[in-house]
Amino acid sequence: MILKTVCKSSMCAGCMACIDICPRGAISIEDSLKAYNAVIDADRCINCKACYHVCQENNPPPFSKPLYWKEGWAEKEEIRRKSSSGGFAAAIEKTFVRQGGIICSCIFINGNFEFIFAETEGEIEKFAGSKYVKSNPAGIYKKIKELLCENKKVLFVGLPCQAAALRNYVGEQKDLYLIDLICHGSPSPKILDLFLQDHGTSISKIAEIRFRVKNHFNLEAKQRAFTVPVIYDNYTMTFLEGISYTENCYSCKFARLERITDITLGDSWGSMLPEEEQRKGISLALCQTEKGWELLNESGLYLSNVDLMRSTACNSQLRHPSVKPRQRDSFFENLTKGKSFKTAVFKCFPKRYLKNMLKAFLYHIGMIRDDAGGGAKYTR
Repeated sequence: MILKTVCKSSMCAGCMACIDICPRGAISIEDSLKAYNAVIDADRCINCKACYHVCQENNPPPFSKPLYWKEGWAEKEEIRRKSSSGGFAAAIEKTFVRQGGIICSCIFINGNFEFIFAETEGEIEKFAGSKYVKSNPAGIYKKIKELLCENKKVLFVGLPCQAAALRNYVGEQKDLYLIDLICHGSPSPKILDLFLQDHGTSISKIAEIRFRVKNHFNLEAKQRAFTVPVIYDNYTMTFLEGISYTENCYSCKFARLERITDITLGDSWGSMLPEEEQRKGISLALCQTEKGWELLNESGLYLSNVDLMRSTACNSQLRHPSVKPRQRDSFFENLTKGKSFKTAVFKCFPKRYLKNMLKAFLYHIGMIRDDAGGGAKYTR
C-alpha cells in the first residue's frame, strides 16, 4: 500500500528528513498554518518506505536519562550578554570550532529560517538568539552524513525533533555531537508573517530578526529598524500562551526528562542563584552522554550544581508537551478567514489585549517602562 502522508495526518514536525532521504523526490511539505503534513506523490513513490523509517514521529530514537545536570553561564561576559540566556550554546560552539569541528545550526537569512554550517568563531555569531518559529533543515541531513564519512567532527544544534531525525538518518556516529534545545512548540513561519503585516512589513523584507533581546522583540528591516516592546508584542504573547504552535507540538514525544541527544540546553527556570545573575541570564544543561559532559566541561563555562527535581518542576517541557489552549481553534479560524493578526489575538484574549494596549499607550507617552522581560523557548 502506498502511503499518502509519511506520518499520521497533522503530526508532521517539519523535520524534512523524509525529503532528504527520498530517492525519487516524491515528498513535499504542506503548511496549512495550523499543521504540517509530509505528502507523498503517489506517481513518483516506489514504496521503499525509507521516509517512514527515517521519520522521528514514526520511529523516535532511544531515550536516555541525564547523567549530569548543571546551570550557569559563559565565563566570557560578551558571550553571555549577546545570548538570550546564559550563553552555553555559543560558548560550546566556539570551543567546538577551535577544536576543528563544524557546527550546524539555524539562522535567519533571505526571509527564511534555515540551517547552515560554520567552521569559524566569526560565523557562529549568526546563530545567536532564540528563534520562536519553525525552521527548515532540508538538505542538512545529506550534508552531515557526507561530512561524517569524511571523518569530520560535526555538532548539530536544533530542536529535539530535528536532532531525532538526524540520528535516524545517520545512525550512531562517534564524531557526531547532538545538542537539543528545550522546546515549548514552534509556529509556522506564516504566523510570523501575519504578525509582521500588522507592522507594515513581511518576512521577505526583513534583513535581521531577533526574538529576545532580554526583553524586546527586535526587527531590523532592509531600510529601517524598529523594536516591538514586550508589552504590546502580540506574536510573543501567542507563543507564550501556546496557541500558535503546529498541531504535532501538543503531543510531542520529546517533552520529557529523558532525552535523545548528548546535551540538552534551556533556561534555568527556578534557579536559586542570586537575582543579579538571573537578570543576566542563566542556562540549564542536561548531559546524557560522557562525550557531552566532556564537551560541556571544556567550553569555558561557569557551572553550578542545580536541583534537577526543582528544574523539572519549573520547566513543564521536561515533564509533558504544551497543553493545547481552548482558544487555539478560534485563533486559527480567524486567521484563515482573513482577519488581521491583532484581531485574532483580541478575539482570543480581549481583556489582556486591551490591558496591553493601555500599557503600550502609557509606554509611548513615557509614563511607564517596558520591564516585562522576555519569553523562553529555543534558548542559547
